[in-house]
Amino acid sequence: MTTLADTPLATDFPSLRREGLVYLDSAATSQTPQPVIDAMDDYYERHRGTVHRSVYALAAEATELFEGARDRIAAFLNWPATCTILTKNATEALNLVAYSWGRANVGPGDRVVVTQMEHHSNFVPWHVLCRETGARFEMIGVDDEAAVDLDALDELLATGTVKLVAVGHVSNAAGTINPVAEIVRRAHAAGAVVVVDGSQAVPQLSVDLGELGADFYAWTGHKLYGPTGVGVLHGRRELLDAMPPFISGGHMIASVSADEIRWGQLPAKFEAGTSNIAEAIGLGAAVDFVSGIGMEAIRAHERDLCAYALERLGELPDVTVMGPLEADRRGALVGFTLDIAHPHDVAEILGSRDVCVRAGHHCAQPLMRRFGVAATSRASFAVHNTRSDVDALVDALHDVRRIFG
Repeated sequence: MTTLADTPLATDFPSLRREGLVYLDSAATSQTPQPVIDAMDDYYERHRGTVHRSVYALAAEATELFEGARDRIAAFLNWPATCTILTKNATEALNLVAYSWGRANVGPGDRVVVTQMEHHSNFVPWHVLCRETGARFEMIGVDDEAAVDLDALDELLATGTVKLVAVGHVSNAAGTINPVAEIVRRAHAAGAVVVVDGSQAVPQLSVDLGELGADFYAWTGHKLYGPTGVGVLHGRRELLDAMPPFISGGHMIASVSADEIRWGQLPAKFEAGTSNIAEAIGLGAAVDFVSGIGMEAIRAHERDLCAYALERLGELPDVTVMGPLEADRRGALVGFTLDIAHPHDVAEILGSRDVCVRAGHHCAQPLMRRFGVAATSRASFAVHNTRSDVDALVDALHDVRRIFG
């Protein structure tokens, strides 16, 4: 059986053709494969026109490419295209829910619940919402392996005052794969709405929104081998229909007069202004790229790399790994600290050896405080990585240890 390990894909990514480069930062921004670049170039070179506004050939072709991409993006996660909103990133998608749904449905006496491991994009908007509406902001903790305390969630849900639960599908800092379907089941039984940040999950796992049952699911294109500047919000139709627009202006209206404004139908109601046309087309091509490989093959490959990284890092006596220690329970990333060196120093030395990792709090400061650190180094894996990349990481960490001795 041929696997991704047998057929490395680094040559599909122009930026990775640099000799000696080991890119281990896909959890921040993935590299872009040639088919995605070609799809965007094709729009600019052969079909450059605005969408939804004109009937001449270029505009019709652009609209077909744009809406065709939306159709494939929606089908990729098993969700209706009309309930698939294109935003500029996951942060905007989550803020859309917080401002549009949140301010219409959350008030004094209500609770909004987040987990301790959330990326700030799925933490700060809810904190702001509670501050502005008088609702109570609640954070549920994690255990020593960064697993959510479901008993604490149940206690809050039992109060009958929880309006919304926000949870990341996969932690960007600890790698934890959260039991989203179970969290949704418990929250819905208590009458709460669930918002999921899927930014790390969609590039790594087979995600079926019909099975998960979440009310809102947000993710971003630049982590799925797509361009920057495009994100996605999938929402439940009855909720989207009832929500006021987030941004108003062109395209999102049905009619305008001095006396009345009527909003457009979904998804236009939440896509004011000229759309991110080339970026959406590029994301459609990125979906085609990963679909051609197969999400099960991607998961198996990245799980193997993660397991191998955990094994190799375990050889270093002064390395502490954050999150679950079993690859089956985590996504394709490993956050760690080296006792003798600050994560920023680690990343700088690794970078001087062309090993690219992320260092910092990863926009997850509450989780960092839980584990008593200000920052970690993070290696994250993608379809183009191989075990030799993990070996390069460990070899470079040995260099760090020699330098700080």
